[in-house]
Amino acid sequence: MKFEEWEPYYRAILDDFGWTPEGDEEAARLLSSMLPEDTPCLDKVKELIHGKDIIVCGKAPSLQEDMANVDWWYKYTVIAADGAVSTLLDQGIVPDIVVSDLDGKHEDLLEADSLGSIILAHAHADNAEAVRSLVPKLKHVAGTTQARPLKNVYNFGGFSDGDRCVFLAKEFGAKSIKIIGFDLDDTKVTPKKLKKLKWARKLLGVLGIRL
Repeated sequence: MKFEEWEPYYRAILDDFGWTPEGDEEAARLLSSMLPEDTPCLDKVKELIHGKDIIVCGKAPSLQEDMANVDWWYKYTVIAADGAVSTLLDQGIVPDIVVSDLDGKHEDLLEADSLGSIILAHAHADNAEAVRSLVPKLKHVAGTTQARPLKNVYNFGGFSDGDRCVFLAKEFGAKSIKIIGFDLDDTKVTPKKLKKLKWARKLLGVLGIRL
């Protein structure tokens, strides 16, 4: 997704939450400084997604139950939102790609990385400390931002971890996308999280996906 296409949504999100872009931009520069100038693992991301059947795993409480209804996991490229990684690993499934703003269990993100998962580490205004502490420990990592992208920090669209998984799959030409572990109607969350869920629904709608 070209940033010019994403920017109107980004600006609307900033306005809705009362945020400014400067914190995101500073975090993106920090992340950029910690990564090599090129990102070879993005070629692997494309290989894993393009023309493939994708299963996107969110971190809703329904995830484990939803997983039980999936046959033949080997048929899918598995893209996991940050908080879903622990559940997947507990069930013996190593995600191919993890989309993470680094607020999940760091030990599980590191385990997934050690097992070959590609971690798309996302920098935003509130997670600079997590970027500093975790990114240097990751072996298979690419950087993302919700602000204007840099040479080695990318913006594929999307806001929260879950919808960014779907935007990633669309960006790299997935054949099909199956979504589990999403509950956009969950009202037992904080007002801030509720607003994020509303944005996730709207952004997925932009991609033609209704949940």
